[in-house]
Amino acid sequence: MRDSRGEKPHSAEESDGTISLEDIPLHSTNLLSLLDERGVIRYQSPSIERLLGFDQDELVGVPCTDCFHPDDREAVYAAFENVVASDEFVVEAIEYRHLTGDGSYAWVESVTSSNPTSNGYYVINTRDISVRKRQRKELERANERLKEFANTVSHDLQNPLGVARGRLRRVRQASDDEDLDAMVEPLDRMARMIDELRTLTARRRRAVETAPVPVASRAEAAWDTTETGDSDLRVLLDRETEYEADFGLLDHVFENLFRNAVVHNPGPVTVTVGPLADRRGFYVADDGTGIPSERADAVLEYGYSTAGAGTGVGLTIVSEFVEAQGWTLAVTDAEDGGARFEIAVE
Repeated sequence: MRDSRGEKPHSAEESDGTISLEDIPLHSTNLLSLLDERGVIRYQSPSIERLLGFDQDELVGVPCTDCFHPDDREAVYAAFENVVASDEFVVEAIEYRHLTGDGSYAWVESVTSSNPTSNGYYVINTRDISVRKRQRKELERANERLKEFANTVSHDLQNPLGVARGRLRRVRQASDDEDLDAMVEPLDRMARMIDELRTLTARRRRAVETAPVPVASRAEAAWDTTETGDSDLRVLLDRETEYEADFGLLDHVFENLFRNAVVHNPGPVTVTVGPLADRRGFYVADDGTGIPSERADAVLEYGYSTAGAGTGVGLTIVSEFVEAQGWTLAVTDAEDGGARFEIAVE
């Protein structure tokens, strides 16, 4: 690394030993440290007492690697060496476990750049990320529990449900009992819930993969694979309109919006897929009874359903799959009184 004159800055040993703090924001709530080219700590701000439990000067003169968890030392020091060795401006940020005053370790994130101070020291800005790491770990555990639950549902319930539906079909063929007919929809609803839960958890276990997708043709294909009864589909999108989208997620968005329009209206509806007027994106609207304004936000919540045949999962899938692609979803009223879901493509 070279200064504005093309010369390598003086190291700590070559300077007069006085640390210049003019380049350091002393009022930061983060821990600010100065390291020499060898990674030895030359200064730390008073915030170290609050963040890590050490006295301000307790670690001065100590190699920084002695303060890292043994499993993190190699990666962190390699990042620091990359900064010191660079002839160009670079910034490194890395997460690792830092020793605390009581002998335990705390998760932190440190950021440094290849611009040293006038004495040739490197400024390290460190912040506590223990809460974020804990929340991330809790989310991972929650997703794992959800995965286990979905597997239980799909494997332990799908088989007996299939047996029950099969036997019901055979009994109905031999009997006109209306009570038997009434059992069909509850069993079908259970089967849809199993499929939707599997869809939801499968998305959370895989990365989003996008490619240019013709939206109009995907809407028509999704309509053909959805039970829509006597309802109709109108597609007003330009046939050439393409957006970067995850093929599978987009299909699920359309399928669940179409099913929602059919299930939540008392009779057949016309569903329209058209372009947004003022920005990139499209809408899915129906000419049914619509959604009361006070319920517009609630309909996207997990488990919310106003229809006896609804599962309360379909619109959750829509919301998550739209957001996963970096798009935004809004619920409003259609021009003819039904429900309208607007998807803005960023």
